[in-house]
Amino acid sequence: MGEWQSKKVLVTGGTGFIGSHVVQALLAEGARVRVLAHYNGGGHLGNLAELAPQERAEVEVVWGDLRDPDSVRRAVQGMERVLHLGALISIPYSYLDPRSYVDVNVTGTLNVLLACRDLGVERLVHTSTSEVYGTPDTVPIAETHPLRGQSPYAASKIGADKLAESFHRSYGLPVVTLRPFNAYGPRQSTRALIPTILTQALWAPEIRLGSLWPRRDYTYVTDTAQAFLRAGSAPGVEGMVLNAGYGADVSVQELVEMALRLTGRRVPVVEAAERVRPAASEVARLLCDRTLAERRLGWRPQVTLEEGLRRTLAFIERRFTPDILKQTIV
Repeated sequence: MGEWQSKKVLVTGGTGFIGSHVVQALLAEGARVRVLAHYNGGGHLGNLAELAPQERAEVEVVWGDLRDPDSVRRAVQGMERVLHLGALISIPYSYLDPRSYVDVNVTGTLNVLLACRDLGVERLVHTSTSEVYGTPDTVPIAETHPLRGQSPYAASKIGADKLAESFHRSYGLPVVTLRPFNAYGPRQSTRALIPTILTQALWAPEIRLGSLWPRRDYTYVTDTAQAFLRAGSAPGVEGMVLNAGYGADVSVQELVEMALRLTGRRVPVVEAAERVRPAASEVARLLCDRTLAERRLGWRPQVTLEEGLRRTLAFIERRFTPDILKQTIV
């Protein structure tokens, strides 16, 4: 993928789960990578700390805040391409503090769009989410499906998506919106569903989860990262929205059964009321139609769900101890 060789690329959210894998993929392609990292007093690099020392040495880290237009502009200055992954992503927390999701996901995206417009970047990839579809009318879900905000998080992402669309239509900004379905893999927060299932399947006396019936389409994170690189380099896709998902869905119950097979344990599964989403907010099913991404990006996921779960389980066993169970919530 020589389109990235020596390209100057900013990754917002590059210290996060997907973002750190995108950074690694860019480095492997010879890009010159800058990361906008949310300032913290300890200088913690988040998931970038998981990269090899030689990889970390190649990454320029700029401290700032998506909510601050000046720090966003400084980060974008001199960059040729921008991959905007920075966001608040926890659906449960969005019920408690919806304003923060508007501040970061909507206003933060506006700041990125303005900086990219004013500084003349050649390509901006904006990150959406399959949650914007809500419970679908039909499956598999194509990009033309109506958007439905069933959580404050989803609503904030719809707002950001529409801002990106408006900047392309109003100013000709070369923005592409990538809409990943549920990514998973090494480095994901232990509060996310798959790490929560796997850590409990390894070490807990029972598996406590929210609703067991919702179905999701899971994509291994390195495949998702490659979708970002394709969206950032493929010709003629400016202004488009492109789904990035595996194209198969499983229920939470089926994930639990797969996890227990992989760990070789048998423990009871409890549907805990405190972990169930509000009834009208729960998204019943997400199943991706990736036809457009295959055709326009040449992208197809490579890692099966079973193989991805094996890799994720191996990472968790290397990286954590049973004490991590204190942090696993959905």
